[in-house]
Amino acid sequence: MKKTFYRLFFSSGFIVLSFFSFSQKTNDSLLQNATLQNCVQYAIKHFPLVQQALIDEQITEHQIKSKLADWFPQINLTANYQNNFQLTSVIFNGNVTHIGTYNTSSVALGATQNIFNRDALLAAQSANDVRKQIRQTTVNDKITVAVNVSKAFYDVLLTEKQIDLLNEDIVRLERSLKDSYNQYLGGIVDKTDYKRAAISLNNSKAQKKSETELLKAKRSALKTLMGYPAENDLQLQYDSAAMEQEALIDTNQAINYTNRIEYQLLETQKKLQVANLKYQKWSYLPSVSAFATYNPSYLNDEFSKLYNNNFPVSYAGIQLSLPIFQGTKRTQNIRAAELYVARADWDIAALKNTINTEYAQALAAYKGYLNDYSLLKENVELARDVYSTLELQYRAGVKTYLDVITAETDLRNAQLNLTNTLYQVLSSRLDVQKALGTVQY
Repeated sequence: MKKTFYRLFFSSGFIVLSFFSFSQKTNDSLLQNATLQNCVQYAIKHFPLVQQALIDEQITEHQIKSKLADWFPQINLTANYQNNFQLTSVIFNGNVTHIGTYNTSSVALGATQNIFNRDALLAAQSANDVRKQIRQTTVNDKITVAVNVSKAFYDVLLTEKQIDLLNEDIVRLERSLKDSYNQYLGGIVDKTDYKRAAISLNNSKAQKKSETELLKAKRSALKTLMGYPAENDLQLQYDSAAMEQEALIDTNQAINYTNRIEYQLLETQKKLQVANLKYQKWSYLPSVSAFATYNPSYLNDEFSKLYNNNFPVSYAGIQLSLPIFQGTKRTQNIRAAELYVARADWDIAALKNTINTEYAQALAAYKGYLNDYSLLKENVELARDVYSTLELQYRAGVKTYLDVITAETDLRNAQLNLTNTLYQVLSSRLDVQKALGTVQY
């Protein structure tokens, strides 16, 4: 009974631990509150591109440490055993004599220490810049992911809003179809009115079906950009009023090139090119290292007595290596390194021009879409008022049904255009922030 109890206890404990472990993993892979900020943070944590960039940082760190390891003493051990089947013969005073022993063994223990080595010196002086470069690359990837996820997030919301508007439109058209059919039965209007209503209703239903299928594709694209499990549902959460408020930015901001991660990357790359120029100039300096060796040797004709006697050799010294002439190779490498530095300056100048153009284009698009959005908001109110008035007038027999259909179409188009323009405003706002280097993630 006691053994059975222990087995049940440990089995239950294992099941409970497995359940909590599975639940923790499941909760980590799902997003409970899918706001824009949470979606961006989820993407930065799970999107493969960012994770690869973080792994690249670790790889670079290990490579740097590998290069810096050249400053530590390098210790090597070599051991060998040799059996001579025939000894070396020499002639001494006209007689043939054999020298050496049938068994020899030696152990060489050596150590070297770099005193001046341009490869190790370059690694020491450029280590921080190399680290900075790979981290800046990761930041650049995170900014790209944040912008792409934000645009995809807005795109899904746009499609959801359009479907909601089409649902409202379908309700209006169904009511209009019913009214026109009743008036036809009452002999007030002919059959063309309710047939027009049926045509408009079918068109709206077809458009809703298209948008519903398109929404599935856009959700899938957003999940892919986030690294979100495709089989799990993702319900976005947002505040319409807050979103409209977020669409507004200060359009009088001045460009600060140093805010752009691309500019920071080029500056770091220039520093590395300057370090490479120094490295090429150091080729005229000698490499200096210290060394020490302890080499015990064992000699004996009998293997069993081979290691009874030791005949060691030990020494230490300093080695200097200086190439005298390499066919102008060092000079050409220095000239090439100088040109790379000059080219880096031109890369920075070209990037400044590109940033200016990006900002001007993004700002122009943003202002245009923002102005359109303000006008379209007014159009929606006007279209809604016109539709309500014409619908009442049609029921009173004052207006034709064609006027109602036209007004209803204008209202639907105005609402859809407004949602499209809001997406364009939000998307162009991201482009402005990216051009300014102020994207948050």
